[in-house]
This record gives sequence, C-alpha cells and structure tokens, in this order.
Amino acid sequence: MDSVSRRKFLKIGGASVVLSAATQSALGRVEELAKTKSSKGLEKIPTFCDICFWKCGAIAYVEDGKLWKVEGNPLDPLSRGRLCPRGTGGIGAHYDPDRLKYPLMRKSVRGEERWNQVTWDEALTFIADKMKKIKNDYGPEAMALFSHGIGGNFIKHLFKAYGSANIGAPSFAQCRGPRDVGFNLTFGEDVASPERTDIKNAQCLVLIGSHLGENMHNTQVQEFSDALANGVSLIVVDPRVSVAAGKAKYYLPIKPGADMALLLAWMQVLVTERLYNKPYVEKYGFGFDNFAAEILPYSPEWAYPETGIEPEVIRATAREMARYQPATLIHPGRHVTWYGDDAQRSRAIALLNALMGNWGVKGGFYYPVSMDVPSYPYPEYPHSDKPKVDNPDNKFPFAHEVNTNGIRKATISGEPYPVKGWFVYATNLIHALPDEQETIRAIQNLDLLVVIDVIPAEIAGWADVVLPEAVYLERHDDLNVEWFREPFISLRQPVVEAPHDQKPNWWIAKKLADKLDLGHYFPWKDIEEYLEHRLNAAGLSYGQLKKEGIIRGEKQPIYFAEGVPDVFPTPSGKIEFYSLQLAEAGFDPVPKYTQPAPPPAGFFRLLYGRAPVHSFSRTQSNRVLMDMIGENEVWINQDIANRYGLKSGDFIRLKNQDGVISNRIKVKATERIRTDCVYMIHGFGHNSRMLKFAYQKGASDAQLITRYKTDPLMGGTAMNVNFVTFELEA
Repeated sequence: MDSVSRRKFLKIGGASVVLSAATQSALGRVEELAKTKSSKGLEKIPTFCDICFWKCGAIAYVEDGKLWKVEGNPLDPLSRGRLCPRGTGGIGAHYDPDRLKYPLMRKSVRGEERWNQVTWDEALTFIADKMKKIKNDYGPEAMALFSHGIGGNFIKHLFKAYGSANIGAPSFAQCRGPRDVGFNLTFGEDVASPERTDIKNAQCLVLIGSHLGENMHNTQVQEFSDALANGVSLIVVDPRVSVAAGKAKYYLPIKPGADMALLLAWMQVLVTERLYNKPYVEKYGFGFDNFAAEILPYSPEWAYPETGIEPEVIRATAREMARYQPATLIHPGRHVTWYGDDAQRSRAIALLNALMGNWGVKGGFYYPVSMDVPSYPYPEYPHSDKPKVDNPDNKFPFAHEVNTNGIRKATISGEPYPVKGWFVYATNLIHALPDEQETIRAIQNLDLLVVIDVIPAEIAGWADVVLPEAVYLERHDDLNVEWFREPFISLRQPVVEAPHDQKPNWWIAKKLADKLDLGHYFPWKDIEEYLEHRLNAAGLSYGQLKKEGIIRGEKQPIYFAEGVPDVFPTPSGKIEFYSLQLAEAGFDPVPKYTQPAPPPAGFFRLLYGRAPVHSFSRTQSNRVLMDMIGENEVWINQDIANRYGLKSGDFIRLKNQDGVISNRIKVKATERIRTDCVYMIHGFGHNSRMLKFAYQKGASDAQLITRYKTDPLMGGTAMNVNFVTFELEA
C-alpha cells in the first residue's frame, strides 16, 4: 500500500470522514452564519482543549461574542495544528442545552434527582459549614477529593490547605496505574502522560490491546499515521480486529486474558535464539541470567494452547521485532486494568522493550523535557499525623498514588478512619469505578457529597450540592507546563462567556477558601494575577502567552545519543530484569503467567474500549459528537450471532454473571471479533434523567462490571473479568 493510500485509510478508520459529515449536520447553521458574516470583528483566541486529558493547543474563532469554530494551534507541539474529532467538536460543550446552569442543592433523598436552585453564596456557605463540622468531629482527613484533569489543580490546593491528602484520580487505579508501576519497577521511571513513546521514529510497532485510531490521543494518532506512511512494520495483538489491526503486517487474534503468556513466549524466543540487544542488556541490565532462567519454560509451543497463536507465528513476530531493534517499540498502553495481574503484565511489556534496547533510544522511549516555571509561593500546608486512607498497612506496596477504590472502601468500612465527605471534580464515579452499587453504598455513609462538573452526570444525582463549572472554552485554568519531546507552556483562557451562572474552578476554590478561613492560601486577586506571577518568576511574558497560546522552549536532548545521562533510578541503578524489590516484598521477581478464569457456559467475556469521537462518559450530551456516534453497539462474532438468530441492527439486552441486565443495545454481527468475547464502546447507557439527550441511548458497560480483581502490587481494579449473555427481544 503506498503512503498516500495509507494516510487516507487511517483517516477513514479514525472517523475523520464521519466527523466531516456530522459537523455539517450539527453545526450547519453556525457554519452558514460564518459564511455570510463579514470577517470584521472576528477574533481568533488561543486556548487548549479539555475534551480529553491530552491538552491539545487550540484556536477558537469568535464573532460578535458567538463561538463558531475550534481548530488546532499550529504552534502547539501536541496538536501540530490539527485537533481530533473530539477537539473540533468541543464547540458542542459550550452550546449543550443539558449542561448544568445554576448551583443546586438536594431537596429529597440522594439519587432522586430533585433539586432546589440556590445562589452561589448559599451553596458555598452550606458546604463550608459541613466541612467545618466534619473537620471538628473527625479531622480534615475525613474529607476526600476525586479529581480528573488539570482543572482540578485549585481544588486540590484547597484540600491540602484544609489538611487532607486524600486526593485521588480514577486514572491511577482504574486506568494507567499498573503500567506506571510495571515500568517504574523495571526502568525506575514511568512512561508519563502524554506517553514518551517515539512512535514517529519507530521501525517496528507492537500494539497489545492499544486501539490507536479509536482511542484518539491526537499526537499518537498523528505519529501513527506518519509511521505507517514511512512503512513501519506493525504487529497488533487483540481479540478484535481494531482499526489499527486493519493496517498490521501481523495480526494476532489472541484469547482474552492470555497476553502474559504471549509476552513470556516472545521473550523466551528472543533470549534462547540470542536475538535480543546483547550490548545494551550487558551494559544496562541487572539480573539478566536469573531472568533468562525464569522464562526458559515459556516456549511458543507452551503458549499455543493458552493464546491460540500458533508457535510459528509467535517466533516470526519475535524475530520481526528483533530485526528492527532498537527502533522497535512495544506500546505500553494506557487503560491497562484488565485481568488482575496488570502491573506484572505491564512489567513484562517493559522487559520486552528492554530486550529491544530502546529506552532512551530513537524509535523507542525518549526522555521528555519541560520548561522551568516556579510554583506559586503558597504558605506551607498543615501537617497530618494520619496516613492516607486508601492503602492501610501499605497493603499495596508499590502504589505511589492514591487508589480511588481504596477511598471508597474506607468510606464504607470506616477503616483505618472514617471518611465523611467527598468532593468529586470532573469525573463520573458511577461510570469510572467498577461495581456501581459499592460506590452507592459508600455515598450513603457520607455527611457531604459535592459534585463540580459541567454536565449532570450520574454521580451528580447522588450529590448534596452540585456546582456548575464553566466549560473549558469559558475559563482560565492552571498553566500547562508540559513534559514532552520538546518543552513548552500552554494557556487555557476563556474565549466566550459562560451562558448562565457557571463559574470557573479557580473561583469556586478561592471563594470556598474564604468561607473556610483559608483565604491566605489564595493571596492572589484573580487567576490572571496568579498566572502572571508564575510567568514573571520564569522570565516569561504573560502577554505573549495570551496572544499566542504557546511559548516554546529551546530544544533539549531526549535520547542517550544526544547527551541524556544514561542513568536508571532503580535500586541497582540499572534496568531490573530480576527485581529484588518484588522478591523482598513477597512477589515474583520475574512475571509469571496465571490462566484467567473461563466464562460460564453460554457467556462471553465483556470487553470495552473507546470511540474516536467520545471521551469516557463525558460527551454523550454534546450534540456535535453525538451526531457522529449517538449510541454504542455490541460486537458479536457472526457465527455466534447466527446461532442466536441475530443480525446487525437487532436490539438485545446483555445480562452479566450476577444477573444485572443492561439497556437495549444494537447488535453488530461481525467476523472481526473472536467467538469467546463481545465488545462495546464505553460511556453510553446514561440513566441520569437530567441528561435528556443521552438518556438511555445505548448500554452501559460500567453497569455490567459488577466484579473486579485487585492488583496485588498497586491496588488497581481489573475489569475485564465480567461475562455476559444475551437477553433477546420478544
């Protein structure tokens, strides 16, 4: 396939064609307005996106105070002047008629979604009084914060000033945590966010359950397109023929749950055939001989019945990786909480990369760089004698961030001490945490639940107070001092006014701090004074940043060959093929394979993933994005569909192993998925009645995830351990 065709194919697979059609549909009137109006008075205002966490630089077009277009900022190293479908559809967040408009206080029992509209002063006074009482009765640690994204920075600052360090994000225990722990145990560093993957320079790229083109992290997808155009050798491992799998030289339709078996077999081939990067391993490796002895039994023949991948294919793909080393990159993934051994599986991926000799090497993992911008000189936070509540007795010894599910457990049990108040910022815990009934049980133990969000997601229905935040196009946030392949700073600033009584997070935090007698922790007059102070301290111009949206720093070394010190901050100072840390803590020093539990008779493993036009469960009320994908489908193997008399477009319900039954969902009968599993896009099936447009469109995978396995190293929740069968429509 020539490079032009590859680029076109990737664009089609990534839903860019769908974006074009849907944008015409949803924004037709606005586009017509833009065509007929004079360009006089047109403003182009830089900011950065918040539809996902990638924080791509953007430019908003505003005329007569009306927002009509958002596109990429060409100065931004992340977006490179191009936004993904979600980013260009961000205009729909501003115009969303279902968004929260005014502060609300609960007027009946939790969960009934019955509210009184109140003023900001009434809402914040109520919250402050409750927080003072909780602090007096239980201590400040009895308040916990769940937060997602850079917008939570000032709320986090408020909590630290209040005296609580119980601050967590679902992105650790429910998403990337096992990956970060696995790489830390191996290289002494994690892969950061955005990931430090040098995709554009890779000559061989291996994707294990990573759905590039569907999981639309802008920079990575652009680099993926470039790599394909440059003829990268692509190996894709997935039970489903994803968009990426359609472009692979080798596609391996693995049995769900057998990834560790394949990784061990690949490493066994590389070691026994001496195909690994021997000079790199000899220079930088620790415990390699012990590692080699541990993996010796895991031959391709052993792996065949576990994975369903024939031995010759395992050998061929291992040799393909070796052929292109060190520019062979085994992608670490992001959402990796799958089967319960996820930190060890991620460590196996790290070890496979180490065998390629690609850490600190072009085409592998670069060393991200950043600009030096001092923090604001706040007063010292109060000291607490209590440990964080989520990990008592250090049960999960390698958890270096707070586990949200640990906070939930402590809220239910009261151990190691009571948790009586939650703040939930920009994360829908009902969809983000597994076992929604466990989340609801925890909420019923609270004296205070405050939700700050832009839409009335399910978690808002359980709140005592709901505070409507201005969307990202209407507010300032903290500086984005990014770690990336080149250093830069970006600014989020308002491009239009909030249409109702929504407020930015910094304003909410500052006003609440005043009511909590913590105003001295917010000594700046407003957010612009804060931003200007930080930039002046760095010798940078706030005026320039407001005008351009981006300030780029000087190029710095990012590879060992360019002068990056070849130092590994592990206990041994080297890449740890054999981990004494793990051995001393009672865990396997080299990853081992555990066979996953099979599905009950008549059931199929439930798999889920992302769509290129939606972010989690946050965007289903966005009219622009819902025009592109308005509900999800369940992928069912064609032979299985035939057996049940199903065809594409039929509606069914899914019933899980615990008897939970989903909303109606359309069938997608396809040969692009194995017979032992089904697949659906995450984030649909909303049951919040305040989300009028998204209400009960599609089915919720989160509702069906009633079981999870806890990772013994770091406490993450593995969610690919649920099974479903079909409830046919009468």
